[in-house]
Amino acid sequence: MMRRRYRPWQAVMVIMSATSAILPCRSSLSDGHATTSAESTGRRPNVVLIMADDLGYSDLGCYGGEIRTPNIDQLAAHGLRLTRFYNTGRCCPSRTSILTGHYPHRVGVGHKVADLRQPGYRGKVSPDAPTIAESLRPAGYRSFICGKWHLGTPDPTQHGFEEFYGTLVSAQTFWDPEHYMRLPAGRSKIQYPDGQFYGTDAVTDHAVQFLDMARQTPTRPWFVYLAYHAPHFPLQAPAKDIARYADTYQSGWDVAREQRLTRMKQLKIVPSHTKLTPRSRYWDYGEKNTGLNPAWDSLPADRRTDLARRMAVYAAMIDRIDQNVGRLVTNLKAADELDNTIIVFMSDNGGCAEWDPHGFDIKSSPNNILHRGRQIEEMGGPDTYHSAGSGWSNASNTPWRLYKHYTHEGGVASPCVIHWPDGLKREGEIDHRPAHIIDLMPTINDIAGAHYSGEIELPGESLVPVFRGDSPHARTLYFEHESNQPRDP
Repeated sequence: MMRRRYRPWQAVMVIMSATSAILPCRSSLSDGHATTSAESTGRRPNVVLIMADDLGYSDLGCYGGEIRTPNIDQLAAHGLRLTRFYNTGRCCPSRTSILTGHYPHRVGVGHKVADLRQPGYRGKVSPDAPTIAESLRPAGYRSFICGKWHLGTPDPTQHGFEEFYGTLVSAQTFWDPEHYMRLPAGRSKIQYPDGQFYGTDAVTDHAVQFLDMARQTPTRPWFVYLAYHAPHFPLQAPAKDIARYADTYQSGWDVAREQRLTRMKQLKIVPSHTKLTPRSRYWDYGEKNTGLNPAWDSLPADRRTDLARRMAVYAAMIDRIDQNVGRLVTNLKAADELDNTIIVFMSDNGGCAEWDPHGFDIKSSPNNILHRGRQIEEMGGPDTYHSAGSGWSNASNTPWRLYKHYTHEGGVASPCVIHWPDGLKREGEIDHRPAHIIDLMPTINDIAGAHYSGEIELPGESLVPVFRGDSPHARTLYFEHESNQPRDP
């Protein structure tokens, strides 16, 4: 596959026809009628959307990964896993699609948050595109957002959310509380003792605070969008979390890919006949150099030590997300809200390859530092800045090709876990039909009894038929980012 230099006016919308499921799915419902929380209890459900940033398809334990994610795995064990759930291949477009229900080009964010002065690529969400929060408000919902916004506008509270804590773009540090903001203006942030701040924890702390606000009006349901910055670079995590993975990745990405695929087959995430794709090609920053990810055993010992540490930090960031998901679930249980809350966990795109097998340091660029000795122990701490590189990203997206930025499966396939005891009766099941992040808004509107107020019809479909196990049907999905298109190399 040739990755063409990005020219938005030449962008091609690539069509993927999705018909039947890879494997059969069954329904636990026998009456053919959608079971919803409102029908069974008279209460409209609460909604939590949890978005990880640059999480690979197979990183979670319940999708075959070796990273410890017991809390998310527990949600999957009592919920539903989708194996063909798609995103747009990049952070800003995916977040735009999630919150507006449209393909990102339709509402101005086909690339990122820079204005390319071409239709579909204006760098900020269109003012005539209502968000999920704005659709839910007339239905009585209160809405809150914590984490990453990245829709090109300066204030999420102008888009239907009552409260915001996080960053407007990607986080550049997980260690500095001053990097995170609170809106509306004048709101107070939670204060942390010196050395006690970590971004993923703080985002969850404020989400719990917002839940306390929501519970002050018990007759009104609520929507929380929890958009974690992790495991997006810079790779930074608490030392005790990194230590759990200090030896995990010494055997390298080739072994990790093979072991993940074996577990994925055992879990029935992929069919038993699935073959591991060859190691993927990579392109560096600016597309000046390219090559194939090398065999792990071909690398010098000091390089392998450096790279194994990078992946250990990455894994620790995901582990920390899972710990915080556990905190949130515990909070919902204590408030007797878990059964009546639909929780959706997903990623905005595939694992990030920026920009070559060695990864980068200091900033996103071709700059790489080969860490040795004591430097290895310092990686992931304050005042460090790393990425994992294309070799480990290839492993994160096992068994697919390529990564974030690209519209091959490695870029656009996302894990998706759905948990909702009151309304989802397919406990522990796996569903292989295609779905897309554009489906989230019509789904939430459906279960909440809300009505979309936009002038342009939503392209997605409600997933309520998936919740009850209806037979799959043919549909067409569209993909384009930076002129990339899914095709054979």
